[in-house]
Amino acid sequence: MLDLSRLRTLRAVAVHGSISGAAAALGYTPSAVSQQIAKLERETRTTLLERHARGVTLTGDAEHLVAAAGQLLAVAQEAEARLEERRGRPSGTLTVASSPTAVRGLLPGALAKLTSAHPDLTVRTIEALDHACAELVAQGVADLGLAHDAELARLPVPSGLERTLIGEDPVEVCLPAAHSLAPRTVLSREDLVGVDWITPPPGAVCHDWVQLTMRGLGHEPVLAHQASEAASQLALVAAGLGVVLVGRLGRGPLPDGVVSIPLEPAPMRQVHALWRSGTGRRPAVTEALRLLLQEWRDLGYESAGRPTT
Repeated sequence: MLDLSRLRTLRAVAVHGSISGAAAALGYTPSAVSQQIAKLERETRTTLLERHARGVTLTGDAEHLVAAAGQLLAVAQEAEARLEERRGRPSGTLTVASSPTAVRGLLPGALAKLTSAHPDLTVRTIEALDHACAELVAQGVADLGLAHDAELARLPVPSGLERTLIGEDPVEVCLPAAHSLAPRTVLSREDLVGVDWITPPPGAVCHDWVQLTMRGLGHEPVLAHQASEAASQLALVAAGLGVVLVGRLGRGPLPDGVVSIPLEPAPMRQVHALWRSGTGRRPAVTEALRLLLQEWRDLGYESAGRPTT
């Protein structure tokens, strides 16, 4: 009989596209993942991975096995959920796929409370881009997802998933305290025509928002600097090198010499939790959702998502 843990490992390689990606998602070392795949190849007497300089690709037999593994793992997960439901308390393993912003700003407090209150529950986290989070939940790699739904990057919800709104993540303009716009209490989009922008790389929501919004006003934006992390962007702002559009969640304290000003109309940026239909009754999922909403409020947000301070 095929080993479910090895099938789960193969499926993780298929989902993440590499042994290292699968290892990070499963909490293993790359060597352990390779060993699991090697054992599965011996069990099935089949070559499952083609190794080359750039990584690995699945063979045709492996892709067939991954499809079957998805069905087997779904049955196993449903059985585990029913057992947990009968026990009436969170237990087993809960895997959360989350956007980097929510990993920084929301998950640590909520998951610390969850694991402290429920020692029989093991929690794992996978950091991924928003759309990937939804796919990881749909594929059964993660039990719960946290992702943004933004006006320029609507969050597709695959069939079979449910979601709930955690709240709105206010998006503000951060700029040097010495900037001519710094004394303002609110900014319009027209105020930002001609400024030097600091943005994440192309494809990120804030980068695309800057380009499309400024072009919609008839101006080509000046994309002076690119940086992926919010801390790096704010360091560039503190040096007087430009302005940045950044969400409040996960932003952290502003460096000296940086101010933030609301933008009206503000870009829509909501945080949603997602789970597979039917698993919402699982105690680990319901308790995690409760604590995420509590953490949101503890951070100073109302249930509607607007900051109270």
